[in-house]
Amino acid sequence: MKLTSSNQSPAEQRAIADLIEGSNVLRQTAYSLAPNIVTVAEHIINTLQNGGKVLTCGNGGSAADAQHFAAELVGRYRRERPGWSAIALTVDPSVLTSLCNDYGFEQIFARQVQALGRPGDILVAISTSGRSKNVLAAVETASTLGIRTVGLTGQGTSQLGEIVDHHLPIPSTNTAFIQQAHIAVIHIICELVEEHLSGSTPPLKLNRYNQA
Repeated sequence: MKLTSSNQSPAEQRAIADLIEGSNVLRQTAYSLAPNIVTVAEHIINTLQNGGKVLTCGNGGSAADAQHFAAELVGRYRRERPGWSAIALTVDPSVLTSLCNDYGFEQIFARQVQALGRPGDILVAISTSGRSKNVLAAVETASTLGIRTVGLTGQGTSQLGEIVDHHLPIPSTNTAFIQQAHIAVIHIICELVEEHLSGSTPPLKLNRYNQA
């Protein structure tokens, strides 16, 4: 099937090519990570059922993904239901700047994990490279406290992937495509968690796009 034509501008052809390449990364993610995604969702379900909470962290675009994940859990994804306990460790400027000033940037998440985390919680750490020092420090602190850890990274081995309990490596080295797949994985986890914990509550029929 021909995907571009001579009538399209070079910019249009580039847009089509990038969108298709990104969709191929999602397809590869589906085939390679589906069982692991389900496992992570099951652990989050157990965490919430047992009164624990979900902590999330990341830098830059990954910080936005961490906040998005927490917002879907506290608010809603597709069903009306009670809010669940989730905290993004990226959102309080006073905490972040004081920790950075007093302890250094590498400790901005670890200190919050130590203060807020408890055994039985779960930490979702996001880093496209798998090398972010403050994310690694957060995972190390979580592990010492008996907090289960999940790492979302790009493809291949990485420091983060080697120290988390559950590793979800996106099969790509392109940062933009990794980030696109990270949010897709987060949405799937939200769907699985919400479907399980909401019982027979059906998905809302309203158009979420109109409310975003």
